[in-house]
Order: sequence, then structure tokens, then C-alpha cells
Amino acid sequence: MRTVLYILTTLAVIGLAFWAYRENYATQEALSKTDRLHRDIRMAHSRLAVLKAEWAYLNRPDRLRDLADINFDRLGLLPFRPDQFGHVDEVAYPAPPQLVIDNAVEVSGELPGDGEQP
Repeated sequence: MRTVLYILTTLAVIGLAFWAYRENYATQEALSKTDRLHRDIRMAHSRLAVLKAEWAYLNRPDRLRDLADINFDRLGLLPFRPDQFGHVDEVAYPAPPQLVIDNAVEVSGELPGDGEQP
């Protein structure tokens, strides 16, 4: 009986050691994947910062004004005038949807229990 108990205990310890070994490697893999994701996010943030800086550089008003002056004949760009804008009363709003009643409900003048005498 004691031998069986020793064998079962040894098998349980080996099984638990194998389980702990697998869990350790699964945890290390998850941590490694998390580190890769964090690194990718940091790289994406740095690329986004560079793109924002480039966008701000390319959209400088003096640069755009110079480009508009250089390409004036080809583009025909002119400054906005107040009469180019419309008025609010000129906006065509869609008509409100019509309410369609499919099932008519009959309404009687009497309430239930009105015709009865107590």
C-alpha cells in the first residue's frame, strides 16, 4: 500500500512539475508578445509624430501662399468673398416623413364598467 502511495505521489509531483514548466513557458511567451506590442505601439507613435510634423511643415501658410501664387494661372485660385456663401434660408431641408397608420384602433365612448349598475 505504501509503495502505491509513493508511486502516486511521485507521478503527481512529475505531473505538477510538467504543468508548471508549460505554464512558465506560456507566461514567458505572453510577456514577450506584450513587449513586442508595446514596442510596435511606441514605433507607431513616433511615426505618427513625424507625420504630424511633416504635415505641419507642408501646410505652412507662407508655403501655401507661395504655391498658390506660382500656380495661379493653372489653378485660378481667388480669395473668398462674402457673396460666395449661401444663406441659411436657402438650404433645402428634406420633408419630414409622413406618419402612416396601418392598423386603425376603434375607440368607443364608454369605458368598461360604465354601463353596469352597482
